Amino acid sequence: MKRTLGVCYYPEHWPEAQWAEDAARMATLGLTWVRIGEFAWKRMEPVEGAYDFDWLDRAIETLGAAGLKVVLGTPTATPPAWVAAKHPDMLPVDADGRVRGYGSRRHYCFSHSGYLEECRRIVAQLAERYGKNPYVAAWQTDNEYSCHDTTLSYSECAKRAFQDWLRVQFPGPASYRGNDGDIDALNAAWGNVFWSMDYDDFDQIGLPNLTVTEVNPAHAHAFRRFSSDQVVAFNRAQVDIIRACSDAPIAHNYMGRTTDFDHFKVGADLDIASWDSYPLGFLEDRSGMSDAHKRAYARQGDPDFQAFHHDLYRAVGKDGRWWVMEQQPGPVNWAPYNPAPLPGMVRLWTWEAFAHGAEAVCYFRWRQAPFAQEQMHAGLLRPDSVEAEAFGEAAQVMEELAQSPDVSPAQAPVAIMFDYDADAMWTVQPHGADLSYFGLVFDWYRACRKLGLSVDILLPTTRDFEGYALVLAPGMMHMPDDLKSALGQAKAEVILGPRSAARDTHFCIPTPLPPAWPGSDLAVSRVQSIRPDMPIDIDGGGQVIGYFEQITGGGEVVIQTADGAPAAVRCDAGVTYVAGWGDDAMHQRVIRATAPNLAVREMPDGLRRRATGSEIFWFNYSTKDVEIDGENVSASGILRHNI
Repeated sequence: MKRTLGVCYYPEHWPEAQWAEDAARMATLGLTWVRIGEFAWKRMEPVEGAYDFDWLDRAIETLGAAGLKVVLGTPTATPPAWVAAKHPDMLPVDADGRVRGYGSRRHYCFSHSGYLEECRRIVAQLAERYGKNPYVAAWQTDNEYSCHDTTLSYSECAKRAFQDWLRVQFPGPASYRGNDGDIDALNAAWGNVFWSMDYDDFDQIGLPNLTVTEVNPAHAHAFRRFSSDQVVAFNRAQVDIIRACSDAPIAHNYMGRTTDFDHFKVGADLDIASWDSYPLGFLEDRSGMSDAHKRAYARQGDPDFQAFHHDLYRAVGKDGRWWVMEQQPGPVNWAPYNPAPLPGMVRLWTWEAFAHGAEAVCYFRWRQAPFAQEQMHAGLLRPDSVEAEAFGEAAQVMEELAQSPDVSPAQAPVAIMFDYDADAMWTVQPHGADLSYFGLVFDWYRACRKLGLSVDILLPTTRDFEGYALVLAPGMMHMPDDLKSALGQAKAEVILGPRSAARDTHFCIPTPLPPAWPGSDLAVSRVQSIRPDMPIDIDGGGQVIGYFEQITGGGEVVIQTADGAPAAVRCDAGVTYVAGWGDDAMHQRVIRATAPNLAVREMPDGLRRRATGSEIFWFNYSTKDVEIDGENVSASGILRHNI
């Protein structure tokens, strides 16, 4: 698989006389892909039913004639003012009941049927016009689903759609008012006898916001599942239209640490998964790291955050196909603080994506905009068209690509299962401040990376674990019996917990008590969340942080707390249950103890290793040179070895 570079471009932002010069410079730089169109609905349809695609025809022709391939985006993330005026109730509503108004982007509710029809219409116009265009080599649906907290909408149309969705989830005899669905089954599954919450009809069920105190967790969880399904259906509607007109692959650009819809289910309808990588913005905005950690990596980004998402979206993409659709090239405009990357970091981020299997890395954006909301967001060019710092690093990557082998994927020795539904369950019931499923999984991922291990991310539907030495499934709150069976029969060592198999599909604590592992009497008898300033010491080193469970039964104790409580126990020949959320030291001890045959190697601060089928990469995220195997890896630098 060939590695390529691209860029995001907005021809509607620039004089048409400038397009040909821009295209020629892109081609000279060596770029392959140019993404356009995803925010241009108003230019495509100035007023309802009056289309203007002539400018887009000329833009695509100009780019294609220069030898560039176009990724054409559907413009549904930015409906123009006339659409909002036509459908005033399409605007999303936040959890506090406030309408989120027109004036920026993503101002729509996924459940609004009228807006969905508007989207189908504009996508059909694009697909029919450009489906066979030789220069349109890929498509992108919408832009960054869920960005700006827009997956969950508490509108009236969402309430009605949620009620209908629940009727499908609980089919059965006619309900009290004669509607389809079994309301008694819902009441039983949710435990609505508690606080006298039994419903007589699905129409009585509201949205899980604006209640006096905590809403039933089963209700909140069901609403998150429903909201995820709405995103899947919205995306599928666009994909179906494009596929009828075009054979080009279709992608969507996901965001970092965005978990409020199931990316695997959206990805099942697409050909390529892509994500928008902003290492410095995400470090400040959503990493959850300490201030000291943010200071240490303020100009490099977290050493593991990008890699985790690279591995995640390789799993989301069909047959492992994935891109970085937007790569940060310099300071951004939207984080709490927006420093410039250290020299060499744009090159490092690009090569790290390729080392994890990316087909393409596209920089955002070609030229910094001199106007509007993103005028403080750097591009490859300054607003005056002079080359910005990242331009030279992109040129260096192009030179290096010409001398490099194509991507040769290889199965990693370690796999971590990731489950968006588990993330929803943790979000509904974290049981402690700042605790999250994503955070737990990411901590295990980081512990593996600090031991020099490459990692694959697996879907929750995976049942074949052949070839892995270690499989981790921490925090999967609902684990179907067939998954337990498959993990129990795997040749790999398996690590579970905490909170694995802690709930049934409707958020009830099962009996026998979790994890109810086949053939084991291990049981979680009590759970507690831990104050950050009250960690529990582990005998021999490491600490439990955030979450700890009291367990009974089971077999061999792998590690224990300083006062003798079991912290990790073998509940099967190859299965270890970890009863606490540990720090890096604890997690690494569990990995070493349960999978002693893994070739682990403690990494110096900031250095990470990634193995492909033909190369080994070393990436130095620190501000100091690091020596490995007698060779120097410069600060913000890369070391590569052929296997």
